[in-house]
Amino acid sequence: MPAIFTVDPSSGVPIYLQVIEQVKRAVVLGALAPGEQLPTVKALAVELTVNPNTVARAYRDLEREAIIETSPGRGSFVRTGGTVHDALEALDAVVLRGLTDAVREAKSLGLDRPALEALVRKALDRWYSTNHQKEES
Repeated sequence: MPAIFTVDPSSGVPIYLQVIEQVKRAVVLGALAPGEQLPTVKALAVELTVNPNTVARAYRDLEREAIIETSPGRGSFVRTGGTVHDALEALDAVVLRGLTDAVREAKSLGLDRPALEALVRKALDRWYSTNHQKEES
């Protein structure tokens, strides 16, 4: 399996949460298909240069959230039979985390709510331009 996971120890986000979010994102975007085997705990720990317990914790949490299934002796696999609703919830969680981090950072830099709302509108206008919306109509 090609390396699709990376971690940033200096990000302030715990490594196990970074792994969880990346697995969810990979599942939602189709980079990991239902039934596909994930790297072993040991292999991913070596690839990311992290403690195997960190990867094991991420896998346990992903299993608890029904994103993956673990079969003793076989490994961990992307759960099959998930619904579109499950995928959208996982995607929403990833996006909400990113937005929450951005809002927290803006607040810590002293931006007030109106200034942040203006920046969000600017970003939305850039990525969801009026021209693009007219093309869809």
